Parts: sequence; structure tokens; C-alpha cells
Amino acid sequence: MKTLPWRHIYAGLLAAFFVIGGTLNIFASDVILADYERWGYPDWFHYVTGGLEWLTAVLIASPTARQFGNLLGCGVMAAAAATVLLHGETGHAVPPLTVFVLVVLNGWITKRATARTGFRPDM
Repeated sequence: MKTLPWRHIYAGLLAAFFVIGGTLNIFASDVILADYERWGYPDWFHYVTGGLEWLTAVLIASPTARQFGNLLGCGVMAAAAATVLLHGETGHAVPPLTVFVLVVLNGWITKRATARTGFRPDM
């Protein structure tokens, strides 16, 4: 029986985070909608955010597209951190910055694995 490499498990956990985040944005509560309004985003922008998070999850879950997902995930988390920092909500910047670092780590892990083994989606 073939075992699943830990780097795929790590990527799967990141993908799950983005699925949950995307779902919370697409099916936004009144509190989340109020946040978007306070930040000056249009009424529909939470759908864009959620869709980008779902796309990030799909890309990170795929070994062949993982680096594209890492790049998109970094962009989404950097935008989230920038939004709250620009609005003086510094305490709210910690979660997106933490996930940003975790996604960067995933990119580094993926790059090392690709360099060591050559490009093989099943590795």
C-alpha cells in the first residue's frame, strides 16, 4: 500500500482552510457583510473573495497546480491583511499574515520536493 507524503497532507489542510474561508465569504453572515461595507468594498465583493479562496483550494489540492494555488493564496491573504491594516484593525491582520506564512512554507516545500524528485505529480 502506498503512503501519502506528509507534504500532500499539509497542502490538503491548507486547501481545507481556503474551502472554509471561501464558504464563509460566499454565504456571508450579516457580520461579514458589515465588514466588507465598512472597508468600502461593493456589495458583491464577498463573492469574489470567496471564489478566489475556493479556486486557491482547488489549485493547492492539485500537486500539478499547487504552486499556482500558493501564489493565489498569498495574494488573497496579502490583500486581506492589507485591508485590515489600512483600516487600523491591526489585531485582525494576524490570521491572514499567519496563513500567508503557511502558504509560503507550502510553496517552499513543494519547490524542494520538485527539485529533489523532478516533476512528478504523484510524488
